[in-house]
Formats: sequence, C-alpha cells, structure tokens
Amino acid sequence: MTEEDGRKPARVVVADDQTVVREGIVMLLGLLPGVEVVGAAGDGDEAVKLVAELDPDVVLMDLRMPRCDGVEATRRIRAEHPRTQVVVLTTYADDDSLFPALRAGARGYLTKDAGGDEIVRAVHSVLSGDAGLSPSIQRRLLERLSDPEPRPAEPAEAPDGLTARETEVLVLIAEGLSNQQIARKLHVSTATVKTHINNMFAKTGLKGRAQAVRYAYAKGVARPPAG
Repeated sequence: MTEEDGRKPARVVVADDQTVVREGIVMLLGLLPGVEVVGAAGDGDEAVKLVAELDPDVVLMDLRMPRCDGVEATRRIRAEHPRTQVVVLTTYADDDSLFPALRAGARGYLTKDAGGDEIVRAVHSVLSGDAGLSPSIQRRLLERLSDPEPRPAEPAEAPDGLTARETEVLVLIAEGLSNQQIARKLHVSTATVKTHINNMFAKTGLKGRAQAVRYAYAKGVARPPAG
C-alpha cells in the first residue's frame, strides 16, 4: 500500500465540519504512506465541489455536517462521480447512521477511534473493490442480519400520519420499555428514540407516556395486558 509495492498513493479528500478534527485527520494522514490528502472540506456541499474539481480516489466523509450532511453528499458524489469512493469516518455507529450511509453508496465505514493505519487500509480496500469496515461495524452488520428488526403489530394504516418507526416506538412504549431499552431493541441511539417520540407527540398531541399508552390501545396498535 506504499510506493515501494508499486501502488500509487490514494488521493483523498477529507470532509469534516469541525476544524480541529479535520486538520488533525489531514495531519495524521500526511504522516502515513499510501495516501495523499489533496483537499479538505467543511461540509457536504464543499465536499461535492472538491470532488468535481480534484477527482480524488476517496472521500473520508463525516456524517453530521451543516448545509449538506454526509449521507446526502455521499449520494451526490456516487451519482455524479462514480469513480470516487466514499469511506465514512464518524463518531456515530448506530443503525440510523450506518445504514443510510451504506445505502447512499459508502463502501467503507469507520468510527473516529480508528487509527491511521486502519484508515489507510479502509481507503485501499474500497479502491480494490472490497468493503472498508471497522471490526465493530462488521459485527453490527452481522447482528442485524441474524436479528431482524422487531416489528409492531401493525394496524391497516398507521394513525395520525405516524411513520412505521414512530408506530414501532409507540408499541414499545405501550409494552413498558424505557428509552434506553427501546434504543437497544431497535439498535439505535437513545437520542434517535427521543426524536421519534417527540415527532410522535407532535403529530398526535399527546403529552406524556401514560397518554401514549392509552392512545396505542385506543388505536389498536397495541393490546392491553390480559387480566
């Protein structure tokens, strides 16, 4: 993966909205063989523009960025510049971050505790046609495949415009699960669960979990305990 084995360094663009993090990644990669950082972007829009200008081999893409997030930037890059591969480099490893990024076209996914050598390996893996996934992400994918998403007892139509996931969270609330338990069951973060609950409350006008439980029973999406 160095010039000694006859392979040219991979030309990389780094996209991260946090200046200290972005500069740190650029500095780290600059010390390692096998990669050449050719540009750095502070958001998804800038990343897309740099890809058009510089034609890099790989973009190291953060997910949570202003204006245009990493998932949308990945989708645009893969549609407009299919030669350029994307490796996500993010703090977040929950399903609501991982799967949208992979569906958008990312071929690699690392968390920011990855070392420099691991980042370089992922870059060259995606350029060789393989996936550049950290061990923890590989485990999560295997767990997801072996443990399908639980589904609620779905009504013919979700009430009050609730999404399938919001209805699923409602059912789990009716079953007495806490936010932390729901997050573990659905393989998402607690913050994601809170977002779903807030959206559900906004759509239904509910004011708390007790009202949510009664609402779930009344709408037929959950059944009260027997006896």
